[in-house]
Amino acid sequence: MNATFDYTGRNIFVAGGTSGINLGIAKAFAAAGGRIGVGSRSQAKVDAAVAELSGAEPALGYVFDVRDHTAVATALAAFTEAAGPIDVLVSGAAGNFPALAKDISPNGFKAVIDIDLLGTFHVMKAAYPLLRRPGGSVINISAPQAQVAMSHQVHVCAAKAGVDMLTRCLAIEWGPEGLRVNGVIPGPIAGTEGMARLAPTPEARDRTAASVPLRRMGNPDDVAAACLFLGSDAARYVSGAILPADGGWILNGAPMSLDAV
Repeated sequence: MNATFDYTGRNIFVAGGTSGINLGIAKAFAAAGGRIGVGSRSQAKVDAAVAELSGAEPALGYVFDVRDHTAVATALAAFTEAAGPIDVLVSGAAGNFPALAKDISPNGFKAVIDIDLLGTFHVMKAAYPLLRRPGGSVINISAPQAQVAMSHQVHVCAAKAGVDMLTRCLAIEWGPEGLRVNGVIPGPIAGTEGMARLAPTPEARDRTAASVPLRRMGNPDDVAAACLFLGSDAARYVSGAILPADGGWILNGAPMSLDAV
């Protein structure tokens, strides 16, 4: 991705930024000159991401589970000790599996709520004292399920709807300090673990692409571009927004054929 925005001298932390959409976001900020920190549960993924992201600025990686607030806070404090205040925080950890509500165990439902909703809260709460004031930007990665009811996705719909309300509420609470809080809703993104679960066959992927008004599935760069904008001074008066990067998919009701079920 060509760096449309200049993040030289700015510190960006991407929670969950070691794979998929979130790694694509981290790559875009790195290409734009930012100093990058990433974190996830897997040491191997963290190591691989740091190696891939390091260039003129070395990337920093941390192992933590977003469900563990203390571990998140420790990692973010270590990043700011090494790099300085966080200019852009991206919170993107997520969990999903297709299942009807009657078939989801209480633990399965709780796991998605804990990763998506509680995990997002943990990241934001831990980052709050470490964000640059004024001028800090928080970007939460949401999902179409936050706005469109879907069969086999009750757990994700509930969790991501909560994430969107966290975004809006904290935009109100943190705005007076010069902190902006926004969200991005990725549409169907090719090559991701989520799409592999929700559209596992070529036929399902073709149907999904055909249901997008732009008639294609997205890629991580499409989501990263939205994040580059929201983190930049070009979006200096944008806060509390939930920006779809989905080719208009939500407008069609975000139809999904769950062939795996």
